[in-house]
Amino acid sequence: MSDVNEYRPPLLAGVVGYPIDHSRSPVMHNYWLKRHGINGFYIPISLAASDFVAGIRSLPRLGFKGVNITIPHKVSMLGLADSVTDRAALIGAVNTITFKDDGSIRGDNTDGYGFIQNMRQNAPDWDARSGPALVLGAGGAARAVVSALLSEGVTELRLANRTRQRAQLLADQFGAKVQVVDWNRASDAADGAMTIVNTTSLGMQGQPDLLINIDSAPKAATVTDLVYAPLITPFLENAAALGLKTVDGLGMLLHQGVPGFELWFDHRPEVDEGLRMAVLDR
Repeated sequence: MSDVNEYRPPLLAGVVGYPIDHSRSPVMHNYWLKRHGINGFYIPISLAASDFVAGIRSLPRLGFKGVNITIPHKVSMLGLADSVTDRAALIGAVNTITFKDDGSIRGDNTDGYGFIQNMRQNAPDWDARSGPALVLGAGGAARAVVSALLSEGVTELRLANRTRQRAQLLADQFGAKVQVVDWNRASDAADGAMTIVNTTSLGMQGQPDLLINIDSAPKAATVTDLVYAPLITPFLENAAALGLKTVDGLGMLLHQGVPGFELWFDHRPEVDEGLRMAVLDR
């Protein structure tokens, strides 16, 4: 008969990046672990590029179930994973990995999922199919947002980036529904756009403001900013002053963590006000 008090090691997961001190993921996941009484830890792991491959390969032997991947390793992880989901392949980056029993690595990208769930939670009437979308930026976050909006059925997507060539490369990958707009014409592209998304770092603490005029947007449009420091950016302040529905970017961070937590800890957590406050108080 086994001892009912037999020791069971804690479940382990974490987030890998370089640097890693800025990450709010440990606060989020450890909040969930404590709330649900799960014997586990979520640990920040700093790995420089030169140590990345060896570091990732060592984690299963240390007992890790999986980890999140953040800057600057998301693209590198795509090539290191033994298998990847269709959405990770389409986005071209991995932010969540799971270690299989045989030590192999499965890569996923949950950023687009996080974006859509944040919109659904905080703008319940929002529907990607209601009209054109305007996406500002063409980096990794933009790729996830564009992929998600197309999957949700948006019929037209206008993409503006300070470097047009980068936007064109993204548009070429995603097809005819994505139309590139010159950065100096982005304000004009707000006309008729029912969904407007800032995926750039403009408006973040320490960065210049996002100087895009969205006065021509429909009154029923929904505006969201992936920046969450500050939580309410000048871009969102302007949108609210115009009477438009706004959604801050913190919820995307919170929701993208749900699928990984469920895989690693066998419990699906909820994104609620308690979690938001815990992460904001970090």
